Amino acid sequence: MSRKLSSESPIDALVLAETLRGTLGRFVRAVRAQARTPTTSQSETLSILDREGPLSVAELAQRRHVRHQSMRLVAGLLESENLIGKTPNPADRRSQLLFITDRGRANLSQARTARTRHIAKLIEERLSEGDKRTLESAIQIVERLF
Repeated sequence: MSRKLSSESPIDALVLAETLRGTLGRFVRAVRAQARTPTTSQSETLSILDREGPLSVAELAQRRHVRHQSMRLVAGLLESENLIGKTPNPADRRSQLLFITDRGRANLSQARTARTRHIAKLIEERLSEGDKRTLESAIQIVERLF
């Protein structure tokens, strides 16, 4: 349901930003669902621990911009599946740090591979060679935004 942006009048950056945000969000959610990979909360948590190393529940909540209690629930689920583990916090003996396990790292890698393969399949099935070149250019443009 993309909105057609007029090529004849100047483009409003706010409208373009909202269209981009909505489109990318729908795309990410659809790929996760169709590839049957973990939820965003689970995969984001595993990705953060993989990238940054052991963190407390509070630090994870802060990085994910969620409440402490919400993060504790996600961590509990991941721990019950042996995707993350706990270790004593050397800076504060009253707390523990969460870390990604080998199983969690493998799960994260498999999920990323599944999503990448699903996207590749969609590209092959639905895009012409010209569309693929346009997509390649669009990716380069989006990368300039960060």
